[in-house]
Amino acid sequence: MAEQKPAHDKELFGHPVGLYILFFTEMWERFSYYGMRAILVLYLVSATTADNPGLGWTSAEAFALYGWYTMLVYVACIPGGLMADKLIGQKKTVLIGGITLVAGHSILAIEEMWAFYLGLALIVIGVGMLKANISTMVGGLYKKGDIRRDKGFTIFYIGINAGALLSAISVGYVGEKIGWHYGFGMAGIAMALGLLVYLWGQKFVKNVGSLEEKAVENHQVDSAEATGETLGTQKKKDASLGDLYADLFKSPLHLTISGLLMVFSIYWTFFQSIPYGILFIFLTFVTAMLMMIYKELTTQIMRDRFIVMLLTFVLIIVFWGAFEQAGGLMNIYAADKTDRMLSFSLPLIGNEVPATWFQSLNALFIISFGVLIANFWARRKLKNKEASSLFKMATGIIIMGLGFIFMAGAAEQYTAGGEKAAMYWLVFAYLLHTIGELCSSPVSLSFVTKLSPVKYASLMMGVYFAATGLGNKLAGVIGEASQGEPTSIELTASANEISPFLEKEDSVLVKDKDFRLNTLIYAENGELVAIEEKTNEPVLGLIAFEKEEGKQEVIKTLEENNVSKDEPFHSIWQFNFDDEAESAGIHYNGNLVLDEIQTDTEFMTFIGITIFTILIAIIVILLIKPLKRLTHGVEEEETEMLEQEGYEISDNEKEH
Repeated sequence: MAEQKPAHDKELFGHPVGLYILFFTEMWERFSYYGMRAILVLYLVSATTADNPGLGWTSAEAFALYGWYTMLVYVACIPGGLMADKLIGQKKTVLIGGITLVAGHSILAIEEMWAFYLGLALIVIGVGMLKANISTMVGGLYKKGDIRRDKGFTIFYIGINAGALLSAISVGYVGEKIGWHYGFGMAGIAMALGLLVYLWGQKFVKNVGSLEEKAVENHQVDSAEATGETLGTQKKKDASLGDLYADLFKSPLHLTISGLLMVFSIYWTFFQSIPYGILFIFLTFVTAMLMMIYKELTTQIMRDRFIVMLLTFVLIIVFWGAFEQAGGLMNIYAADKTDRMLSFSLPLIGNEVPATWFQSLNALFIISFGVLIANFWARRKLKNKEASSLFKMATGIIIMGLGFIFMAGAAEQYTAGGEKAAMYWLVFAYLLHTIGELCSSPVSLSFVTKLSPVKYASLMMGVYFAATGLGNKLAGVIGEASQGEPTSIELTASANEISPFLEKEDSVLVKDKDFRLNTLIYAENGELVAIEEKTNEPVLGLIAFEKEEGKQEVIKTLEENNVSKDEPFHSIWQFNFDDEAESAGIHYNGNLVLDEIQTDTEFMTFIGITIFTILIAIIVILLIKPLKRLTHGVEEEETEMLEQEGYEISDNEKEH
């Protein structure tokens, strides 16, 4: 009678059973994350007076929060990884991260502002602990040299995209059609399912992700710096971050540079912006660390590779800075400026496609085209054509950037107060963005691991996630910039005076809710004229400009664009209730946005992203030969593993 294998050695469909435990854990975690991301910005900008009320923020405010939130999710992977490596191991860190995520998503279901911010904070912490470690656990299921490893990561990667695909459709529908907080709650339920799967399957991952396993691994390998070896060939116990900063005080030049950066960061914190100041302080520490690592590298080969790795980080920031418009600017564009009406009716949704469903296109296209793109690059390399990681990344950035040409087409088709953009613009944009991602994202982390000095491999993983986070923050900044500068106004009318302009009459004002007016606006004889679209009544008597300069700037803009009574502009007047106002009457502050000017700004933003990304990528391609020389053949030994190249994407645990 054959001896029965222990649970952690059992296999299913040729792979360890533990792979499927981690597969479903990550699938439900990605379901919860992407579901929440799909509705976050739409919830922020939805009017408080809508049938499905949101927070009534401006688009610029929503993009700002979106940028900070998605950046912190990635930056949190650094302490998440350190926590696993130094304190409790990957397995326990993933468990705590899952529990924290369930709490975060569940708290978001509560309709209070304290719950909103606390929920976001817990999600940042939870993703940081889980995401940084679960992929490493997948790799730990396979022994060194096991040919099944890449295929195992492919299966794991399918779980990521399956979760992303299902979440945008289901959570997006519930959030948009039933209630935003129901959508947040649904994401929490999904994460709870993932946590239950992980807890149930602990016996199948018994020998993975513990500190003991890492200690054995570190004991089995030796230093490789003298020959310029990298993480792709060996591993070694990680360097101490404390030692690096201690050595900083022994180098006057590097200490001076770091000191000047820190002085600038502290100044910015106290006199400009606390959030950005803290970000600059963090970047100062990262810069100091990178300088000291470069200084301590012992061979020219290692230093050359380090330079190329820094360039790779720049490309990562550029890529995600453009790509992550999906959850921000493109998301709002789908909701507000895209004609989502079908000529037929679908079950549950009717004939209007939910705006959040467009975010599912990325995962759908990845599942559909992932293998084809991987095979394309494999065949290209077999024909001895250029197929290096740098070339793939640059090509991917170009293709992704070209996707914004379709968004520019959408902005060109959209007419303020009239025709909306067709859905196919978004579909083609997401298609090119996904093809670009499949060319660029799969190889970026793998390339970094090949270039990283063995001793500093874990630190470079942290910098990789920081670069990804900075790309997400850049996406938020671009989204903010695309919204232009609104003109500040305040409501001076009484409830009785404003109620005829509101669809819900004065009940809206009684409830202290935000509201919006849509007006036709033009300049006549140097004076401003604004007419409410539905009632055809003048509205300037209801408001006061916060500054006279703001009013004059609006008049100047209208005159420069030859706006007249016969061809007026459309303007949006968003009023927000000020619950801290000391005035006895109802008090609202707001802003005025010229829709035509806003549309032009978004058009230029899309064109600007296209031009910038393509220029950066072309520069890299023109420098490809000297850059490849600086890598000192780090990829030349991969010829016999071409069939696996397309599957390294999962090592990156792609997030977008």
